[in-house]
Amino acid sequence: MGSLSIWHWLIVLLIVVLVFGTKKLPNIGKDLGNAVKGFKEGMNEGKGGAQQPPEQTGRIIDGEADKK
Repeated sequence: MGSLSIWHWLIVLLIVVLVFGTKKLPNIGKDLGNAVKGFKEGMNEGKGGAQQPPEQTGRIIDGEADKK
């Protein structure tokens, strides 16, 4: 009861094909792949930004503070 057999997966696949249709499945796969890729890039960007000191990022922040 804990594991699913091949028949369970075939029934699930058949239901997915009936709901979404065969033309939409490649688009759904591509969109999901792009989302995962963007998430991984964001995670890697977050790790790299925390390790670099601010002077190595190439950004200069200049301004004055006013007391009111």
